Amino acid sequence: KKVGPSVVGIRMTVANPQSQFFGIDLGQSEAEGSGVIISSDGYIMTNYHVVSSADPKSGLSKYTKLQVFLPDGREAEATFVGGDSKTDLAVIKIGLKDLPVAELGDSSELEVGELAVAIGNPLGMEFAGSVTVGVISALNRTVTIENKTLNLIQTDAAINSGNSGGALLNSRGQVIGINSAKISASGVEGLGFAIPI
Repeated sequence: KKVGPSVVGIRMTVANPQSQFFGIDLGQSEAEGSGVIISSDGYIMTNYHVVSSADPKSGLSKYTKLQVFLPDGREAEATFVGGDSKTDLAVIKIGLKDLPVAELGDSSELEVGELAVAIGNPLGMEFAGSVTVGVISALNRTVTIENKTLNLIQTDAAINSGNSGGALLNSRGQVIGINSAKISASGVEGLGFAIPI
């Protein structure tokens, strides 16, 4: 209840620069993820991989549109503020004021076995604001994802594609991690990972 209004949906649409044919757009790709409002004037924290094409360093930023979908039904276009592929974190900004801000917790105080609640948009906006519950399964898990080695919180709260960039919370409704990955192999269940706040 406390954090739900602060967890947003993010859609990144990239027009294919090679597909412009007499000004007619022939192709674009879309990706959806989640984000957490961290200031009332529109700053939103998410995973870098959710917004990577909007980074001017990517060379695709001028073809990329970022849209943010708020739980209250509002939509806004966002600009890329900064990000880092090594830690898989980024900040984007929307031009709205008086937004509900998530309270950030202290991930260094976490204990294995305590409640973990994930909020995000699994599989995109169709299931926006989904809440899943589990425990903190392990701390300081070293996980290598696409040549990046990250120190992550492991949880069995269900995390799916589209949850990326959403909030992992403790029982007090404080953000203690940013959901970013899961191991999805056959025979594997409940291995989700979050970047410690």
